[in-house]
Amino acid sequence: MDEYEKEVTIYDIAKKLSISAATVSRALQNNPAVNKITKKRILDAAQEMSYRTNTFASNLRKKSSHVIGVIVPRLNSSFMSDVIAGMEQVANDASYNLIISQSLETFKKEVSNARTMYSNRVDGLLVSLAYDTQNLEHFKPFIKRGTPVIFFDRVAELAEQPTVFIDNYKAAYEITTHLIEQGCKSIVHISGNQKRNVYADRFAGYKQALADHQLKFDENLVINSNLSAKDGIEAAKQILQMTKRPDGVFAANDSCAISCMLEMKNRGIKIPDDMAFAGFNNDPLCCVAEPNLT
Repeated sequence: MDEYEKEVTIYDIAKKLSISAATVSRALQNNPAVNKITKKRILDAAQEMSYRTNTFASNLRKKSSHVIGVIVPRLNSSFMSDVIAGMEQVANDASYNLIISQSLETFKKEVSNARTMYSNRVDGLLVSLAYDTQNLEHFKPFIKRGTPVIFFDRVAELAEQPTVFIDNYKAAYEITTHLIEQGCKSIVHISGNQKRNVYADRFAGYKQALADHQLKFDENLVINSNLSAKDGIEAAKQILQMTKRPDGVFAANDSCAISCMLEMKNRGIKIPDDMAFAGFNNDPLCCVAEPNLT
């Protein structure tokens, strides 16, 4: 018989020993009200019958699930995989488990994920917002219930909830400065939704680096996209149609940067001689692409 077909309950143990289920329950919780002889009989029977504690029911009584919910846009980047791995290690060390779901970059799916997490009574929620999320009402029930909500990477201001993110502004400033130091004087920035802090901050860092190096900002050199690999190809086509061809490209993520760079290469552009490229996130794909992506 499959071990998952029949789960032994306290009622099965009670029936076998001809005692009440309440007594079995107290014994399994090491309640001193149960005498030692009866307790031993119950524990021996529980072991013999391969009884397993119903963790869900126990946690429900304690009003704690020992589960933390995580909602992310996608799990298709090295950055997000590393973040999740770190979360899981810390959670497991504290005897917690994670429930991870993807919004697939849509507000509708994010709302659905949040409702599922709420129904599962997670003890905390970690969220990196979807690309098009604007309304944050779906997180307010957690706050009302007293469940901690922490936004990370793509964050939002909501009832003074904690946020965790890197210094996107500084990183983008340094990336743009690096391209300038390589001799680039006309740098395209492929950006994302400016309502998301990560892309707004990277854009701001790009602009400031230009200003600090006496390079004029040109809005025609900014391409807004969803930053997918497909968008990288479309960006390459758009760049090649520019009247004055730029000599540098800084994309706000590596996937978009690599696809744009490879499309340029396929169209005869010499990388980095004709055009230098830089991405963001330090994805392992950067080292596999030829030439390597900065």
